[in-house]
Amino acid sequence: MTVSSRPLVPEDRVREVLSGDAREIAPLLLGAILTHETPDGPVSVRLTEVEAYMGPGDSQHPDPGSHTFRGPTRRNAPMFGPAGHLYVYFTYGMHYCANIVCGPAGHASAVLLRAGEVVAGREAALVRRPTSKSARDLASGPARLALALGLTTADSGRDALSAPFGLQLPPVPAADISSGPRVGVSGDGGSHDYPWRFWLTGDPTVSRYKAAKVRSAP
Repeated sequence: MTVSSRPLVPEDRVREVLSGDAREIAPLLLGAILTHETPDGPVSVRLTEVEAYMGPGDSQHPDPGSHTFRGPTRRNAPMFGPAGHLYVYFTYGMHYCANIVCGPAGHASAVLLRAGEVVAGREAALVRRPTSKSARDLASGPARLALALGLTTADSGRDALSAPFGLQLPPVPAADISSGPRVGVSGDGGSHDYPWRFWLTGDPTVSRYKAAKVRSAP
């Protein structure tokens, strides 16, 4: 997939951009820089891989791979909220994963932050991820990215465009973007009918593609 080059998005227009269709916004977030200021210092990650997720089964854009497919819950409530806020969830009993909410309030959609490059605050990120072997894998994968930024479910629902967070949307050359099926999504949502994973072509921090494991019926 190719996306035309775009000018730097002014800070006061970032929320307006995020209020559109998550499938169109996702590639625009590639190359964006998300910053989180914490007591340990600021950490900034340049996004290199993302995935778009849409709404419930009874919505205009049903997405069987989305946490909202079966409707609103206490956990996925932020996905129905204002654009630019965070949706952070806990998975496999050990990992946090972070999303940026998109679209108009009331219409669930978000972009999962799958991978990135730590461009500031590497020392603080390494304290959180002491098993990291190189800058290349420090934020490669959604759980690693969230950990490097110091994000937990306590941040779910918070505004990613306001302190202690910040989001910058720089231009991205069209030739740098690829797309394909989402990682680890079971069922129809992980098929080639949902090519809503986008990444910077050839970037070393992009995670490896893994299809979901098919579970046998008990």
